[in-house]
Amino acid sequence: MTFAWYGHLKFKEVSLWKVILVSWGIAFLEYCFQVPANRIGYGQFNATELKVIQEVITLVVFLCFAVFYLKEEIRWNYIVGFVLIVLAVFFVFKKW
Repeated sequence: MTFAWYGHLKFKEVSLWKVILVSWGIAFLEYCFQVPANRIGYGQFNATELKVIQEVITLVVFLCFAVFYLKEEIRWNYIVGFVLIVLAVFFVFKKW
């Protein structure tokens, strides 16, 4: 979803309706993988755990995308935010 939502930012000269259609096509392909992955994973993980896994993967992919594709820098507060998300993962997956 990262590329579908943010990939067009480097193509400001392309009309909006075209980037919307391309983004929908990319998102459709990604959903073709995400929906079966959730179906397969549900049972081994509950819905909340699946969502947390998905969000962590999305954030890691986005961070790489922002740095390598959009050429943005990583700031210290982004790192702090990611550390807090890792703590959230700990609390979600910890068997209390």
